[in-house]
Amino acid sequence: MIEQSYLYGLVGGLIIGAAGAVYLLGNGRIMGASGVIGGLVDGSGLGEWRDRLLFIAGLVAAPWLALSALGLSAETNITSNPAVIVAAGLLVGFGSRLANGCTSGHGVCGISRLSLRGIAATGFYLFAGGVSVLLFKHILGVI
Repeated sequence: MIEQSYLYGLVGGLIIGAAGAVYLLGNGRIMGASGVIGGLVDGSGLGEWRDRLLFIAGLVAAPWLALSALGLSAETNITSNPAVIVAAGLLVGFGSRLANGCTSGHGVCGISRLSLRGIAATGFYLFAGGVSVLLFKHILGVI
C-alpha cells in the first residue's frame, strides 16, 4: 500500500504537468517560473506583465486554495534560521537565471519535450540539491 503523502506528490506532479501543457498550448511558451518572474525583474516581459502577475498570483494562491478546500494544513521542515532561508533563495534565484530556467521549465517542460538542455539542467539541479543537503545538513548542520 502506498503511503498517503506519496499520493499527494503524485497528484501534485500530475497537476503541474497538466498546467505546463495548458500553458504551452494556450500561450505558445514554456511554463518556467523563473522566466516569468525574471521577465518582470529585468524588464524583458513588461509587455505581458498582466499575464505574468496572474501566473505568479496563481503560484501563490493555488496551494492555499487546495489546502483550504481539503481542510489540510501545510507541514514543512523549513529551518527557522532566516539567514539560511535568504541565502537559499538567493542561490536558487541565481542558479535558475544562470541555467536559463528552473525546475518547472527544464524539469517538467524540458524533459517532457525530450530537450537535451532540459535533461542536462535537471540532472545538475538534482546533483546540486544532493550536494547541498550533504553539505548544509550533514556536514555543517545549519538546516
